[in-house]
Amino acid sequence: MQGKLNGHSFQATLEPDGQLSHWFKVPAALMKKAGVAIGDTVTLEASPTPTELEPPVPPEFNEVLDASPPARETWDATTTIARIDWVHWIESAKQAKTRMSRVADAGDMLAAGKKRVCCFDPSGFYSKSLKPPREAT
Repeated sequence: MQGKLNGHSFQATLEPDGQLSHWFKVPAALMKKAGVAIGDTVTLEASPTPTELEPPVPPEFNEVLDASPPARETWDATTTIARIDWVHWIESAKQAKTRMSRVADAGDMLAAGKKRVCCFDPSGFYSKSLKPPREAT
């Protein structure tokens, strides 16, 4: 999405909240630029971006992609939405051990030519694996 917070432009990726809706992170730099603090009432304008924003790739997953040209080739050939699903699947792991296992599995699946992660609930609703951060108080 793209928008303005108190007149200051930004772009953000909407994240599933596990409740069939979405949220987005407001970075501290944007809050400072807009002169707002947690709990303030703000003016927000929002609209879709012309193209989906690329997801930030976890560093350990990027290492796997860099070490495997076939995995990187498949990754680069997937859609942005598919890449978002791969990243969400990795990051939705509750334990570090599971996360690292998913990083390795994702590398193997991509190296084998698989473009979409299977059996992953991208909404987080059914699996309860995706949630927004807790409300600041």
